[in-house]
Amino acid sequence: MQIPHGAFDLAPLIPIAAIAVFGLLKVIRSPIGTALADRIRGGPAQPELEQEVAGLREDLERTQEALAEVQERLDFTERLLAGGHQAPIESDQHTPV
Repeated sequence: MQIPHGAFDLAPLIPIAAIAVFGLLKVIRSPIGTALADRIRGGPAQPELEQEVAGLREDLERTQEALAEVQERLDFTERLLAGGHQAPIESDQHTPV
């Protein structure tokens, strides 16, 4: 049988396609493929990771609260210094009345 002019012979592509399908099946059945499938399905994450993320969120909230407090103190100090007011300095010497 002769191939018409301008047509492609697909016979050499059969082994290439078979190798590609075999490789794809190996990847799908591997731990990476399982993790990808879980991710696509939106399945539950590992409980250890959920606990770690919850702990990190709590740490982040505490850090943000501490930063907000430091910013408030800095603003107060800047206003105090910009106003030119000096706090009274207590001395150890007693002045006679």
